Amino acid sequence: MADWLQDARNALAFEEALSGDFLPLPPPASADSATASTADDPTDAMPNRDLFGNELDPAADPSLPPWERIAALIPDDSPLHDMETLEEVEAWATNTVLVPIDEERENAVLGVGDPNADLVIIGEAPGANEDQQGEPFVGRAGQLLDKILAAINFDRSEVYITNILKSRPPNNRDPLAAEVEAHAPILYKQLTLIRPKVLLCVGKTAGNTMLDRSSSLGNLRDQFHDFYGIPLMVTYHPAALLRNAQWKRPTWEDVQLLRTKYDELTAA
Repeated sequence: MADWLQDARNALAFEEALSGDFLPLPPPASADSATASTADDPTDAMPNRDLFGNELDPAADPSLPPWERIAALIPDDSPLHDMETLEEVEAWATNTVLVPIDEERENAVLGVGDPNADLVIIGEAPGANEDQQGEPFVGRAGQLLDKILAAINFDRSEVYITNILKSRPPNNRDPLAAEVEAHAPILYKQLTLIRPKVLLCVGKTAGNTMLDRSSSLGNLRDQFHDFYGIPLMVTYHPAALLRNAQWKRPTWEDVQLLRTKYDELTAA
């Protein structure tokens, strides 16, 4: 025990030498007194801290459930934190202008499907058909997505389908950084409410945005990535498959892996 305490002191001294600033560990207390203190005043409970006493960013804390980690990505002053249903989120997003494209849209496109889905499918942004109907993936690409889902024994009503952007960019251009920054918290709130077990991003832009990367789709697909504790798969966008039939085979391979992972995670 003495050796362990000395090692801890050395580690703290090392951290102080590197940064000149650290949060000291609390003085030792008996189990009874610690329990009583927390029970009497929950605000006195110690937040999660690393070995050196520094408070962890909740989003980076693997000991927390995915929903808490994702919720930590939403700005502290966002009204989204107080919303308890997808309907509240949709009503707020529909009636709030966050970026200029929100003023130009015909309809906000929030999402569709099972609010308790174990699989959430995430695209980049609405297109013209989606903007007109207020629902994601309703054009030719949406019809192909339905066929892909059916091929791995999913019905559209069993999953939840959404986009990173909730408004259509002009001429279907790529999302701007400011637009992603404004709309991503809406998606994060949707995920904290739905609590899916697995995510599927369709398209390179959606995958890179969610993973904060800048990779080719070839480097993103055919594997699972970790999104704050949730497995995330990236594959080709259905619209790309309409233009390039040679990508159907790798997409099929991806969604088979997705189905296997889904079955593993939902078996219990």
